[in-house]
Amino acid sequence: MIVGVVSDTHMPARARKLPSALVEGLKGADLILHAGDWVSSDVCEELAQLAPIEGVYGNGDGGDIVSRFGARKTLDLDGVRVGLVHGHEGPGRTTPERALFAFREELPPDVIVFGHSHVPLLEQVGGTTLFNPGSPTDKRRQPLYSYGILTIRGGTFTAEHRFFADRD
Repeated sequence: MIVGVVSDTHMPARARKLPSALVEGLKGADLILHAGDWVSSDVCEELAQLAPIEGVYGNGDGGDIVSRFGARKTLDLDGVRVGLVHGHEGPGRTTPERALFAFREELPPDVIVFGHSHVPLLEQVGGTTLFNPGSPTDKRRQPLYSYGILTIRGGTFTAEHRFFADRD
């Protein structure tokens, strides 16, 4: 199973359309996860043309996205527990700390996908992998735009970032 991982698209403020590198990279995905700050529901429709989508809302999203997706969720994808949250709520000084905190009252996910900081991260904390794909449209102080790919097979997974320079 190939899962595209996206966060912090902030459209249309940061881009008028999804970057071609992202669209090309997500072709053939079985599922796309979006970790919030879609901003416009048009992003949902654009991504849904590529693959089925699951998502959560972020602090930049309006009521339509909040009611459609919710704040956090846990998915079982081919035997891998994937937690999905934006990472802006809860105690903790850092976004990764808040992402971990969001799942404190349940069986820890194998991987937690989150966003908010726009900083790509792939880190192991205890038995959980923290995975922030960065942003494909608003790199802030990062050298490149980014998204992620989870490859899941029979209860195991790998996570990788895909980086690109041009958001057109």
